[in-house]
Amino acid sequence: MSQKQLKEAFVSNLNGTSLLEISAGLSLPPLCLLCRGLLLILYYLHHGKPVSSRKYSLLLDFLVLVSPLLFSCTVLSPIIFFIPVILAAFCAGIFSKIYSQRKREARAPFGQIVKEFQKACLDPECIPAITVFRVYVNVLTSISILAVDFPQYPRRYAKAETYGTGVMDFGVGAFIFGNALVCPEVRQKSHTTQPRCSSLARQVFSVWPLISLGVGRLLSVKSIEYHEHTSEYGVHWNFFFTLALVRLTASLLLAIFPKHKAWLAALALAVLYQLLLSTTSLKMFILHGSDGRDSRLGFLDANREGLFSLLGYLAVYLASVQVGLWLQQRRSSVRGWLEALRGLALATLALWVLLQLCQACTEPVSRRLANLPFCTWVLAHCLLLLGFFVLTDLALVFTKLLVQGSSVPCCWKVVQPPDCRKNHGVEAVLVGRQDKLSQLCLISAINKNQLLFFLLANVMTGAVNILIDTIHSKAAFTLCILHLYMFFNCLIMYILYARNIVLKFW
Repeated sequence: MSQKQLKEAFVSNLNGTSLLEISAGLSLPPLCLLCRGLLLILYYLHHGKPVSSRKYSLLLDFLVLVSPLLFSCTVLSPIIFFIPVILAAFCAGIFSKIYSQRKREARAPFGQIVKEFQKACLDPECIPAITVFRVYVNVLTSISILAVDFPQYPRRYAKAETYGTGVMDFGVGAFIFGNALVCPEVRQKSHTTQPRCSSLARQVFSVWPLISLGVGRLLSVKSIEYHEHTSEYGVHWNFFFTLALVRLTASLLLAIFPKHKAWLAALALAVLYQLLLSTTSLKMFILHGSDGRDSRLGFLDANREGLFSLLGYLAVYLASVQVGLWLQQRRSSVRGWLEALRGLALATLALWVLLQLCQACTEPVSRRLANLPFCTWVLAHCLLLLGFFVLTDLALVFTKLLVQGSSVPCCWKVVQPPDCRKNHGVEAVLVGRQDKLSQLCLISAINKNQLLFFLLANVMTGAVNILIDTIHSKAAFTLCILHLYMFFNCLIMYILYARNIVLKFW
């Protein structure tokens, strides 16, 4: 077999992992975020000022926010269930140290702190959990697209061939979910009187970078005979095309139907698509081609996975728009976000129950088909991860109340004293935003140029695969390559952010 065929076989015919293992893995990013926030608060407690060195700030962020994820999906994957316990214990130890070393004059009874925490006002225009969710999906995707070509990356984490739940299968759906959370329909204020046709035309124009990237990837892959897994999207299709078409189609639908009823459109579309899969020959066509022998004759036959999975991804996108609209509802207090957290927990539980019913009555989860169980699974896990991030932010807000003056980048700020009922409008927002750029942050840096980060990761992945025999790499070499690859990508984003450069021209 040629090197190209070896690499294609290396990522083919896989069956995924368990839902429990993926859930355990999803608890790691919030714990890393919590650990980094507690370390920054502890540093402020000891030195009376935040970390001022850009070099040390980047190093801390990379070592705490990124490096543990690299280890957990490679050499530490056999003990993945123990890693969250270890991180949680470490965070508990840091919190205990912060609590015991507070200044005497700042010490207050624990009950009083809890009451102040519940009444504390937060910037209602800022939801850090959404930003962190989107950044971490990008980071995890960037890690996986290169790590999957190394033997240290467990095969059960890679994309399943037909049925199954791999980590990378979830990543595809989470990318769609994250994009929908900040789509124009969610960010657009309800009182905006902009003509619908004008808004729609702008959104049609805004997808051209994705289409261009899709064409560029197609041409480059075919020209250098780069290895590709055809059953993922087809011969000519790729994920950039899927992102562009899903976003464009969703904009067209939401221009017709009320966006506050997006969940109904998502449910109808997912159920109808599942009925077609279950009652017609569509499933056999997608899995085995028009002749039943995996033929790839004609555009539709050659790209059947990418084209028909658009229906499932569109359902995920529309449902995610509904989630985004719900999250954007004005909540200016910790109490309000505790209630929102309960709502997220109930929704996640309901989707888990629905997932079990869907799999029992229809078929297992399939990213290749983007069937109803896949849509339900993606939404359930995305809400779980989002809930983890909200909980992490609230835990950091509570800790910052213990150490007055401390701050954590990409975390809520208490914008006013606990008695905030008198006014919580413009003044509160201004107080919460006054030191937005006072401390550099890797999360903010990646967030400013997310598409560039994703593109750079794809280019670097291709370069590493061309230059290195990844399949036969040793563990130490693999970890070095993955750390250098991710650090380079993060460093570029960090430099651009430090210079206030946003490479967006559409």
